[in-house]
Amino acid sequence: MLKPVSNKTREVTSLNGLWRFAVDDSRMERPWTAKLPGTTECPVPSSYNDLFAASPIRDHVGTVWYQRDVRIPRGWDGQRIFIRIGAATHEAEVYLDEQLVASHIGGYTPFEVELPANTLSGDEFRLTIKVSNILTNTSIPPGKISTDELGDSTQTYWHDFFNYSGLSRDVLLCYCPPGRIDDITVTTDVRGSTGVVSVDVRTIMSEGMRTQTTIVDQDGVIISSQRGCGPIEIPGARLWQPGSPYLYTAHVELYHGDKVHDEYHLTVGIRTVRVEGHQFLINNVPFYFKGFGWHEDRPVRGKGHDSVWMVHDLELMRALGANSFRTAHYPYDEEVYEYADRHGWVVIDETPAVGLNLNIKGGIFGSEPLKTFGKDFANDETRNAHSRAITEMIQRDKNHPSVVMWCIANEPDAALDGAFEYFEPLTRTARQLDPTRPLIYTNMVRSQPETDLIAKLFDVIGINRYYGWYTETGNLKLAAHKLEKELLRWGETYHKPIVMCEYGADAVAGLHSMDGIPWSEEFQAKFLEAYHEVFDRLDFVQGEHPWAFADFSTGPVVFRADGNKKGIFTRDRKPKLAAGVLRKRWLNSL
Repeated sequence: MLKPVSNKTREVTSLNGLWRFAVDDSRMERPWTAKLPGTTECPVPSSYNDLFAASPIRDHVGTVWYQRDVRIPRGWDGQRIFIRIGAATHEAEVYLDEQLVASHIGGYTPFEVELPANTLSGDEFRLTIKVSNILTNTSIPPGKISTDELGDSTQTYWHDFFNYSGLSRDVLLCYCPPGRIDDITVTTDVRGSTGVVSVDVRTIMSEGMRTQTTIVDQDGVIISSQRGCGPIEIPGARLWQPGSPYLYTAHVELYHGDKVHDEYHLTVGIRTVRVEGHQFLINNVPFYFKGFGWHEDRPVRGKGHDSVWMVHDLELMRALGANSFRTAHYPYDEEVYEYADRHGWVVIDETPAVGLNLNIKGGIFGSEPLKTFGKDFANDETRNAHSRAITEMIQRDKNHPSVVMWCIANEPDAALDGAFEYFEPLTRTARQLDPTRPLIYTNMVRSQPETDLIAKLFDVIGINRYYGWYTETGNLKLAAHKLEKELLRWGETYHKPIVMCEYGADAVAGLHSMDGIPWSEEFQAKFLEAYHEVFDRLDFVQGEHPWAFADFSTGPVVFRADGNKKGIFTRDRKPKLAAGVLRKRWLNSL
């Protein structure tokens, strides 16, 4: 799905701002047919949960309503007009006046609504969007709805971050010509010093139209131009490199006779990605991942995208020497990837498939295994939703050179019966959609090298481990011993690159201890150092992403006091002692 742009043939106007807002209740009948009741307003983009001084809104389970009036700008007659919703967490219905015109399932990828063909400049309509935060066993991420003895709905979910909801990304009104460039897929290769750019263009056009693609360098110099699709060779190409990106631009034009009927400009980074043995190669050079799992989680805004926070977070990462991040645990806002392209960040792009593990909480400490994969939980309908999430992520993010891997799931119950049958079709789908990027998933401790049923489906294995924190608490000597023994078994069993996608300990900012007791900043710092000594002895470990970049909000569980405190920074981005450990290591020794 192409991101809306303004150019000679297209135009975009923002619908962001304050919208009328109401929490659904039993007294509301067909609320989209009139002005929403009450005077509450909610900013878009944002999550609604933390904005209001009322716990019933923060903890509401069910649907909410957003509404505003929209007027079509002057000069838009004769165009195809769309509303584009960047994200509605987790399910949405869109109404134009009294008519339901679209619905979408999935909280972290965009969708479009086309307005009727007879819509004219100056027309005004009431736009109402219903958003549901309900998670079930057939949603991605999964959850469960139950009713307590007071008759209230309660939401259970298996992921360790707060279930922020609402319209968290841009809502746009845009137009393009009736005949248009519908989609573009760019793939690149390098042959010697020659870069090869393949641009596949999908169009909606009438007879007599043709496409033309022109490649332009960063100085605006035309490098090559050709009609139609096909590989374009660029002798002496400058490559997109981690930390040193070079971006060309593909000017794709749709002609009707000699007149440009539609156009779209897309940045292109020429680079290759592949796995060879236990190495991860970018442009045939070994790459070692240094960075973080990073939540879209900020005070008050929740998961609402904010360019200020985005730039600040990435600058803090850069100051520590990081070169990469994983979009834990869902695709981020598109601006994040565009920024990563321009600034040379390496991205592991992840679906919202977190929580496919009924044993995730009790299983760390040992319990009778529950059946995750089967008709009662992760069933065929769940897998269909998971497949849609993979498809929409790849379709949206496929052209970003910063994205080097697709992460299909975080901590699934990979050792239980049914896991292979669930995941094999999903990995096949991902490879069909994009055969150019490796696949990764992240493994949790219940799935060991000898019992894991899905690792063979992936090119890279992500490992999440917390020896010394959830188990062997405080005993870092034993924790490092157990970690190394297990990692050696992974390396000997699979002979694939291993990226430590999560490891860390909670630390309360300002809690200090000469003895380095758990929860202190000193213990968190020593924890990282103990793990790093293990990584340095194992040549198949090809990356380290400590969990997490910053503290973040979580659900109502007793072992989380004001959220997850594993951040290297506090939630308001103040560094803990562990930040110095990483800065010294990443800037000086790797």
